Amino acid sequence: MPAPSSGPSDDPILTTREAARLLGIAVSTAQQWIEHGLLPAWKTPGGHRRLRLSAVSALLRERAGLAPLAPALPAPPAAPADDAHTLPDNETERLAALDATGLVGSGAEAVFDRLTWLASQVTDSPIAMLTLVDEHRQWFKSRVGIGFAETPREMAFCSHTILSGEPMIVADTHLDGRFRDNPMVTGAPHIRFYAGVPLVDAKGFRLGALCVMDREPRRLRERELRALGELADIAAEEIRRRRPASM
Repeated sequence: MPAPSSGPSDDPILTTREAARLLGIAVSTAQQWIEHGLLPAWKTPGGHRRLRLSAVSALLRERAGLAPLAPALPAPPAAPADDAHTLPDNETERLAALDATGLVGSGAEAVFDRLTWLASQVTDSPIAMLTLVDEHRQWFKSRVGIGFAETPREMAFCSHTILSGEPMIVADTHLDGRFRDNPMVTGAPHIRFYAGVPLVDAKGFRLGALCVMDREPRRLRERELRALGELADIAAEEIRRRRPASM
């Protein structure tokens, strides 16, 4: 296979050892896969094998039984340095509305646990969470596939989701200036994909989000995104019942 041009920066060139590490296999196994055509590769003038990250990602998805990724979209522009600290315009009122629900810090409830489980299942995502974003943290009312119950707000993907009434999709966190240095991306649980839908109360306040995450870049099919939105609507309706009538 002839050596490709340097190509886009969002599809880096890997050594055989780096590809093997990503695939969780021995270097010798990766070499065999290359020789049998399972991994497209080429030789440098010095005789070393090189691969594209996209080829490794495609094989990972194939081994996991997942659909191939859609053609890559252009990388989003890097966000301003202070974007992580941007607050909704109605933040004071939003926090009061969140406090009125009495949900932050409350115990597990089957109604929410069913929704996060369904979100994980319908999107084939290993991680799903129903989050509530208060002044200093993102707290998980329900979660699937993750052990901790909260993160600081500055680390929260959902803190960005509540800035808009629309779903937020991050196809590859490594290509997004807002998240590439996030501790949840650079360390465990190594998030590469995020999709979240804001949870909106009766007054229009976005209290948190129903979100799914994956450890590899990907996208949602249209039907998966619609299902996530429907589940978020059900969660929001349940939350609205917790708001006192006087609010």
